Amino acid sequence: MKALKVILLSATTLFSGSLIAQEQETADTTKTWTIKGENSFLINQSSFSNWAAGGVNSLAGNLIFNYDFNYKKDKWSWDNKLLAAYGQTHQKETGWRKNDDRFALNSLVGLEASKKWLYTFFLNFNTQFTDGFEYKDNNRGDKISGAFAPAFLSFGPGIAYKESDNFKVNLSPISARFIMVGDESLRSRYSVDPDKFSRNELGASLDAYYKVNLMENISLENILKLYSNYLQDPQNVDVDYLANLVMQVNKFISVNAAAQLIYDDNIAVPKSNGTQGPGLQVRQVLGAGVTYKF
Repeated sequence: MKALKVILLSATTLFSGSLIAQEQETADTTKTWTIKGENSFLINQSSFSNWAAGGVNSLAGNLIFNYDFNYKKDKWSWDNKLLAAYGQTHQKETGWRKNDDRFALNSLVGLEASKKWLYTFFLNFNTQFTDGFEYKDNNRGDKISGAFAPAFLSFGPGIAYKESDNFKVNLSPISARFIMVGDESLRSRYSVDPDKFSRNELGASLDAYYKVNLMENISLENILKLYSNYLQDPQNVDVDYLANLVMQVNKFISVNAAAQLIYDDNIAVPKSNGTQGPGLQVRQVLGAGVTYKF
């Protein structure tokens, strides 16, 4: 719970950067599907020439796809969110390095119990596309992650409160979670036995989504995931919080500040003193770019 307090306090200070996003909305011919999407291409560049204060030339590019596929018919609903992102940054001293790499699918099937309450079954899947490395003194060090290393799969029945597509909370008191690591050399880093493909957990899960319009053309999207493993240290709640602040400039350009904070005491992260162990993971996305429509 201490980690959760740190994350919630830190989240208010981590909104910086810019994204370029295009939002699309279409409907299935049966009028039971609603599809919303954002396609973002980000460019962030800085250059210095004879600059007395000094500086480092840099270039970064990011590609992000963020889509919602929602189904509603009679008492049944099915909400799906797909997020895929990849980015690279370049500096003369360090060359090209990965600055973003995510693939996430969140799915929630619901049967209406009353006006705003649902009986549900959820499924979440998260992984990445390419290898990740630890860097020391501008040199590439050990490999610390890869495609399907790790991958997280969780699912289970539950109950949800759904005010609208912009505000919903799902609680699953009995949910399974699998931490899968395909690369044997990385399994110990994610608390997976070297001779096993996955670490299996059983616990309680809470997923919350809240999107609010702060003022005209400015919206804040919050995604929070909590998990407590009944089988080991249930008091140590795993936390994954993502916030996106979007400021719409015009039809083609928007500014976005994004921050993600993760705490999982089963994941070893590199620390400043050279050791590894549980710690708060923080990711920020910065950039500006143009909208590509397709």
